[in-house]
Amino acid sequence: MLTRPVLVYDGDCRFCTTSVTFLERLLRPDCSITPWQFADLAPLGATRRRAEYEVLWITPTGGVHGGAQAVARLLLRTGGGWAVLGALLTLPPLRWAAHGVYRLVANNRDRLPGGTSACALPADRRPGQVPPG
Repeated sequence: MLTRPVLVYDGDCRFCTTSVTFLERLLRPDCSITPWQFADLAPLGATRRRAEYEVLWITPTGGVHGGAQAVARLLLRTGGGWAVLGALLTLPPLRWAAHGVYRLVANNRDRLPGGTSACALPADRRPGQVPPG
């Protein structure tokens, strides 16, 4: 059973790893942070397919929030002014805008600073990955 939330991200993507490391240092959130490649996703209520698609915020009660809403939950958990920003990101129309920005960034992360061509490939075709089966 979880005692605190878990942030699950793509550990094969340098852009994602750099972003999470930066946020961890800046926000010092009270949560566990792990790449999906090292997480036991099923007990967390998540799937590999979803973890490949977006960052996940998993609550101790089993709630799973993805993408911009995972970021919003991270900010809420951090407290202070960050919590205000997180709360705003959960409200329409900011919620919708945050989702659009998140998808734009996630879909183009291989083109962003720190991104690599491996970020654009399906996980089972990334260098060093063993095909399932």
